[in-house]
Amino acid sequence: MTKTVLAIDPGSSKCGMALVRREEDGTLSLLWRRISPRADLIENVQAASAVEPYTLVIVGSGTTSKQVVHELRDRLPSIGILVVDEHNTSLQARERYWEHNPRRGLRRLLPATLQTPSEAVDDFVALILAERVLSDGS
Repeated sequence: MTKTVLAIDPGSSKCGMALVRREEDGTLSLLWRRISPRADLIENVQAASAVEPYTLVIVGSGTTSKQVVHELRDRLPSIGILVVDEHNTSLQARERYWEHNPRRGLRRLLPATLQTPSEAVDDFVALILAERVLSDGS
């Protein structure tokens, strides 16, 4: 069964977001990702639903998760919300960043684990949260 979820990596000033679909064969597709200013979270949650309707919002258990969950329940009372442990997601997100943004020049010679991306990776953290839930067959 196809299932689409919106994952959010909550932060105090910005939130990473990823819209991910699990196909019937189990493959996962990244449909949309964004780093949203915290103040624009609900606006971007609605923007994600314009890309594809989703049945569940996954929220990482980090910095401001309780506030984000409260705001989502207040504004979108009918949506299901699942809070997921964020353990090790930042390190995994850095690796995922390099998969989507291949290193060039001398950067190719250094291990990815020794390099810091030049931009925030919160959207990739959200992607990893979605993958954790969808890979468990939820």
